[in-house]
Amino acid sequence: MSSRKASIRLNPKESGALWDKAYRALRSALLAGRYGPGDKILLRDTAEKLGISLTPVRDAVNRLVAEKALERGSVGQGGGATVPLLQPDQFIQLMTVRLALEPMAAAMAAERASAEDVRDIEADLARMKSSVEQHHLDHYLEAHHRFHFGIYRLAAAPLVLEIIESVWLRCGPTLNLALPSTIPSLKRYPFHARALQALREQDAEAAAAAIRDDICSAQNEIALQLDRIHQTRT
Repeated sequence: MSSRKASIRLNPKESGALWDKAYRALRSALLAGRYGPGDKILLRDTAEKLGISLTPVRDAVNRLVAEKALERGSVGQGGGATVPLLQPDQFIQLMTVRLALEPMAAAMAAERASAEDVRDIEADLARMKSSVEQHHLDHYLEAHHRFHFGIYRLAAAPLVLEIIESVWLRCGPTLNLALPSTIPSLKRYPFHARALQALREQDAEAAAAAIRDDICSAQNEIALQLDRIHQTRT
């Protein structure tokens, strides 16, 4: 489905075992939406991008398949994997978890946010807006991910954050369906701006409401697209 293969970038970390390096690079790319549904992850291509051998990449892909973030590839992919296209009910279930946890994390974050914290998140929102003007889809997706998780980390609830990350790992690529193919939309910018203002004012209720509205808006739009896609395949 996706035609963005040339734009996909992997950002490996230097420390740690090689398989962990590959896992973290692929995981970060999936979380940030740098892969879309239908994208193929080829072992040899990924190994070349990361500057490592095939074996640690295969181990990383196997782990992501076990976590259901990827689907096993065909023999023709050299043991690679494919980013799955979620079924509509799968997507709704994942978004239901998001709706349960992310507004709560945003409310907790608002109660703890410092002026410095707010400036960092404001910078990510500014990057989201500038990426639209510059037609940089990758930059938008990365800034969007940093914006949300910059808020959730402020909640200082590592177990909650871990669950949120696991959900994003499975639905992050599907969130790309809410974006036009050539340029991201600022359709949900007001929700993000409201969340930022709530952090400034340390208004927990308003922060939760802004994140909830953002998730609901994306859920409704993407669920309709998934229905149409699957209907054309049947």
